[in-house]
Amino acid sequence: MTDPIYAIGDVHGQLEKLLEVIARIEADGGPTANIVFLGDLVDRGPDSSGVIELVINARQLGKNWQVVKGNHDRMFQYFMEDTPRHDTRLRAELSWMHPRLGGRETLASYGVDVHPDRTEQDLHAEARAKVPQSHMAFIESLPFFHQVDNLLFVHAGIRPGIALPKQSEDDLCWIRDDFLNYPRQHPWLVVHGHTVVPAVEHRGNRVNLDTGAGYGNPISAVVFEGDQVWRLGPNGRELLTPAAIQI
Repeated sequence: MTDPIYAIGDVHGQLEKLLEVIARIEADGGPTANIVFLGDLVDRGPDSSGVIELVINARQLGKNWQVVKGNHDRMFQYFMEDTPRHDTRLRAELSWMHPRLGGRETLASYGVDVHPDRTEQDLHAEARAKVPQSHMAFIESLPFFHQVDNLLFVHAGIRPGIALPKQSEDDLCWIRDDFLNYPRQHPWLVVHGHTVVPAVEHRGNRVNLDTGAGYGNPISAVVFEGDQVWRLGPNGRELLTPAAIQI
């Protein structure tokens, strides 16, 4: 890997914050910067539709932007199918419409009336009429991981010890403890989001970029160049030193 690669953590519908981060990246790496989004473009924030439209348009203009699918992106996809599908990684009593998950905010960004008294059936029918097919085709097409040399970009993480082609989609977009608590090296440095942390973490075998944009906190970005990792803040690059891990 010679050219820098930039990664952006969970966006969660925060278009204005995302534009600030992209401007920061392009100031560091130019307009052709290689950017990888770690999923969860949608939910909780006010403008999921605007985030998706931005990414689609940028890719059509030839921007070198890659996106992996997050669990919230997949929940959006499942809801928009002919018959809404329940994500089996959610508890049975939860749906994408639950206030904890942010689906109503996503639909509202498309102009859907999300009044609490409306049934899920009504919401689904209006969403199918108002969400552009181009947005759903984009979400459906997203891969669950993106590999560049010794870097593996994925939303949630991987199942340790399992070959990449045999990883389950559920783990790639939902896994937590079995991945987060694994102390040894993986075949790659795994770059992920999904689990909120107060600040970007470099754990030696993984780097976590989810700093809670879905709850009003900043969107984080990092730069990978050579063997080094930097957090890219408002004042430029800040070198991240990996915490020691057990080998």
